[in-house]
Parts: sequence; C-alpha cells; structure tokens
Amino acid sequence: MEQKKFDRNSIIGFVLIFAILIFIMYQNQPDPKVVAAEKAQKELVIKAAKAKELEAKVIANATIAVATTGDSTQLAQLQKNLGNFAYSATLPSAKAGVTTIENEVIKLVIANKGGYIVEATLKKFEKFKKGSGQLVELIKNNNANLNIQLLTSDNRTLNSKDLYFEPTLEKIGADQVLSMKLKAGPSEFLEYKYILKPNDYMIDFDIRSQGLNKVLNTSKPLDLEWDLKAYRNEKSISYENRYNEIYSEHKDGKISYAGIGQTEEQDLEKPTFIAFKQHFFSTILLSKAPLETAKVKSVNLVKDDKIDTVFTKQFKANIPLAFTSGELDHKMSWYFGPTDYKTLKHYNKNLEKIISLGWGIFGWINKFIFIPLFGFLSDYISYGIAIIVFTILIKIAMSPITFKSFLSQAKMKVLRPEIAELGEKFKKDPMKKQQETMKLYNKAGVNPMAGCIPALIQLPFMYASFQFFPSAFELRQKSFLWADDLSSFDEVIKLPFNIPMYGSHISLFPILAAIAIFFYMKMTSGDQQMAAPQQEGMPDMAKMMKIMIYVSPLMMLIFFNSYGAGLSLYNFISNLITIGIMIVIKRYFIDSDKIHLQIQENKLKEPKKQGKFQKKLQEVMEQAEAQKALDKKKK
Repeated sequence: MEQKKFDRNSIIGFVLIFAILIFIMYQNQPDPKVVAAEKAQKELVIKAAKAKELEAKVIANATIAVATTGDSTQLAQLQKNLGNFAYSATLPSAKAGVTTIENEVIKLVIANKGGYIVEATLKKFEKFKKGSGQLVELIKNNNANLNIQLLTSDNRTLNSKDLYFEPTLEKIGADQVLSMKLKAGPSEFLEYKYILKPNDYMIDFDIRSQGLNKVLNTSKPLDLEWDLKAYRNEKSISYENRYNEIYSEHKDGKISYAGIGQTEEQDLEKPTFIAFKQHFFSTILLSKAPLETAKVKSVNLVKDDKIDTVFTKQFKANIPLAFTSGELDHKMSWYFGPTDYKTLKHYNKNLEKIISLGWGIFGWINKFIFIPLFGFLSDYISYGIAIIVFTILIKIAMSPITFKSFLSQAKMKVLRPEIAELGEKFKKDPMKKQQETMKLYNKAGVNPMAGCIPALIQLPFMYASFQFFPSAFELRQKSFLWADDLSSFDEVIKLPFNIPMYGSHISLFPILAAIAIFFYMKMTSGDQQMAAPQQEGMPDMAKMMKIMIYVSPLMMLIFFNSYGAGLSLYNFISNLITIGIMIVIKRYFIDSDKIHLQIQENKLKEPKKQGKFQKKLQEVMEQAEAQKALDKKKK
C-alpha cells in the first residue's frame, strides 16, 4: 500500500489562508481607545442615572425629615439641592398623600408628589368583557407621568414629578376645584389647577406660576413631559392595538396621527390638542390657545400577543411651555373617556376627528348616513337587530343601482351571440372587431360600462362600513345571539393551537359571511361571463371569476376571524339580501325576450348620439386603423 505524502503546495496554501485569517481578525479587532471611550461613556450614563436616583432619594428622605422633625441639617441639604423650592419640603403636605375628586362618570386620584393624576378610573365601563367586575382604568400603577423640567435662575434642573405640591380642595357651586401648588415661598409657586364638573369626562386643567420670574430661568420655555403606557382594555389585544394611535389637531384644523408602525415620531406645529387614542378610550390634552410646538412619539409594546398582554403602546409628548411676562399661564383641559363619536362631538372641539371614519367620500357616508341612521335605530331596538335593519335599509336604498347593474348584464347577455359573430368575422383584424362591436353597442342602445358603474357606486358604501363598524363604540360589549361582544370576535370554538393569520379560535359570523359571499359570487359569475365575451389581448375574466369565487370567501374567513362580530354580521346580512334582491329582479323584473325585442327595435332607430367617452374611443380606433393601413402601404 502506497504511503500518502504531504503536498508542499497544499501546506503553503493552508499556511497562507491561516495567515490571512489572522490578519483579518487583527484588522477587525476594535481599537482599544474606541472600546475604552465607549466603556467610559456607558459608565458615565450609568453613574449619572444612579446619581440622579440617589439625589431623588436624598431629597425625598430629607423632605420627610424636614416635614416631620424640622431637622435644620436636612433643610440645609434640601436648600443646596433645590434652592428656593426647598420651601415646599417644609410644608405638612411634603409626604406621600393623595387627593381624590370624582363625579358620576370618572374618579381621579392626584398625588402630592408631582401634583399629577396617578389614577383615572371610568366608573361606567368594564374592561375585557361585560360582567368582568374590573373597571376601565386609564391611569394606575405609575403607567403615566406628567413632569415639567424646571430650569432655575441659579442653574439647577429640577423635575416637578420629584417635588411635593400642596393640595387645596374646594367646591365652587357644583364644581370641584383642586389646586396643587409647588411652593418656592409663601406666595411664590407653580400651580396645577383641576376643575371637575358634574357628569363630565372633561377636566379643566390650568398651569400657572406666581412670583417665579426671579426663581426660574425665563429666557426659554420649560418642557412639559407627558407619557402614558396604554393598558389593554379589550378581549383581543392585537385588534385593539390596531386602532391605538396619537392624534393631534393643528391651528388650521388639520388632523395628523402617528402610531401605526413599531416606533413613530412626529414634530407638531401649533397643536391645539394631543390625543393618546386607544381603540375605545382616549386621554386627550387640549390647550385653549394653540401651543407653539410639540414632539410626540408612539412605541408598539406588543411584539407577541400571547406574551405581551398588559400594555398596547407607549405614548410620549414633549410640549414647550412659553413664559408670558416672566410667568407661566396656560389654560388647558384633560379628557379621560370613551372614544365615542357622539360624546366627543358634544364638546365642539373637533375631538371626534380622532375617530377614523375614512377620507373624502367614505368619511362623508359615515358622518351623514351611517352614524345618524344607526344611531336612530339603536335608540329603539337592540344593537344586533339594529345592524340587520340598518343593512336592509342600505341595501334597499341601493337596489335601483343593483337593478341597473343586472339589467346591463342581461342586455350584454342578449347581445353576446352577435358579438361572437363579429369576433369570428374579424378575428384577423382585432381593431376592426372593436370598431364594429362599438357600433353594435351604439345601435342597440347598450352601454358596456353600465354594468360596472353601479358596482363602482356601491364600493364607497362597502369601504365606509369597514371604517364604521370597528369605530362604533356603541357596539362595545353589546351581545347578539352567540356573540357576547359585537365589537370583538364571536368565538364559538377555542382551538388548542394557533393557525398563522387565522388565530387560535373559530368565529361563526365570518363563516356565515363567507358562505353568503360564495353563493353570491357563484350566482353572479355565470351572468358576468355570459355578458362579457373574451376580448383578444385581455385577461380571461371567466378564469379570474372562477378563482375569485373561492378566494373571496377564503379571505373573509382568514381576515375577519379576529375582527368585530358587528362587521361580519353586516357583511353576512348584506350578501344575503343582495342574493334575495338578485333573485327577485331576475324572476320578476328582467325578461330576456323583452330585452331582445327592445334591442332589435333600437337597431331600427337612429343611432343614439355617442357620448364623449365613446366618441373619443372611436376616434382613437379610427386613427389606429388609418396608421395600420399606412404601414401596410409602406411595406
């Protein structure tokens, strides 16, 4: 057996490769100076955070000590850290106390420390499902913050959220007025004033200062920082999160929004309100005079809806507060309440615009037809029945358009044999075939577009419904048949596994809607194929319709399984009624023999004057035909 020998060239090759790898690793090795600088920077950030935390603890401990024992050493420490605002630590209110104000619909808890709302509970609404016993809490357990960065004249930067405000609660008529003052002296203070009226979700909120023109650095605005981690309140966190966004109105009335992506930031100019909108509940900060600027940010907190089940989005706003004659004076309002069109519109501040009803004609249909009509019906009958009656009325109103569509299809069906003859006669000359077909349409008084136009007219109503039902607050936790909440999915079977795009449950209304769509398309596809003969160079519509018969119901099953049951119920009833109208029209209103006779009579009359579109199309065809003849002569 021959002994294997080492190949010198192979050894040299391996050595070279090894040397190159070592060189690459050496070259890509980070610069020790850069590593050291990055490490030092990280350490500085950590040290700064720890120092800030330690300072806050020292101030808190010193505040408690001064407030309880009057310790002069602790007072000196506070004066060193807080300057004039050390005075606030000498007051009895310098402790972890709270003040509660409430009316028939909302309960607010305001803390001494920071002077802001630490609890906001809506007293008439339950989270997740009806009968859960858990009220909707927009603010609780430190999920929200309100802070003003105080830049003092002696170069300190203090945070109002770390300092203690003095509360004073009084009743003026039926209103509860809570004044929270951060004092820098007996008559020098920063004040938050909350005014809560009876049976109202809107709270007047004023920010003003008195005697602080020498305490604060008034050369530039102070930053108001407001943030909120939105709690989940509905059955489906993914469906709810789809409608959680930041909305704002500008001085010119324009509405902008941010929050669809994972992280969204936006700079605002002259905003009049900023809304942290959740699907069915919102927290809105309004200003009576437009603010100069603001910056907002939205961060999606739901990466996996099986794990991230508590919060939906993190909302942040930074609002510079300008000084007027050396003092702060900003008249504002808070809204803590339902994202309900009627409730928001009642305030006459354009707040209802945060509800997405669609742009242009889609929004008009919702505002002037769907909302008034459904609102009227739901005042007298249950919401499930209201959806059915609402759908019936809409379909009856659209039935003349449906009739025209079917009539046009019937006319085209009668003409199909003659169109087929033209196709055979001029099969070698497609342009001539098109011209002769257009002449036939004109003689017979048939518009080939008449079947499409009615369908196009109905599209805006269909799209408007996709915007209306998910936004209809009235449907929240309203039951119908097996659905316990028409604003959420109607689960009938819980699956032990998750199907991608479909979910881990089976909803029944989407299945019924899919069946109705299937039969509707099955009934109409045959007529459409008969009505529209295959044109040369055009897609085979017959094949496309055969595919759509199965694709459309499948899309309904997949995408609507986690949508609100109200929308699926509307689609089911809508298609069911359309099938019924179609059967009635075909059986009692459309007679193919009469249509054929009418078309033959039309042919004997003077051809109708061509419309602009038909005339233009005819001219284009004639020009193309002339060019074709010219090209043949040249050859």
